[in-house]
Amino acid sequence: MVIGVVVGICVLLLILGFLVPRLSNHARHGTDKGFGLGQRAGSKAPGPIGTLLSKSFGKSQRAADKSHSTGKSAREKLPF
Repeated sequence: MVIGVVVGICVLLLILGFLVPRLSNHARHGTDKGFGLGQRAGSKAPGPIGTLLSKSFGKSQRAADKSHSTGKSAREKLPF
């Protein structure tokens, strides 16, 4: 379920980055805030579970940012 949500966010940011690059920055900042909140909350969990939760939110944030930048760079390569 969570993986599907992260994949959906990545696809949405990819499409937004391609279609409206400037306006998509707001969506990227919003997802960064959400993943950052989850990462901070996960790091407060005890033991190795906290590390695992913190890492998973960090990697999800990195994947969303990479998806957004891929959409923007694909838009820049268009001939028009």
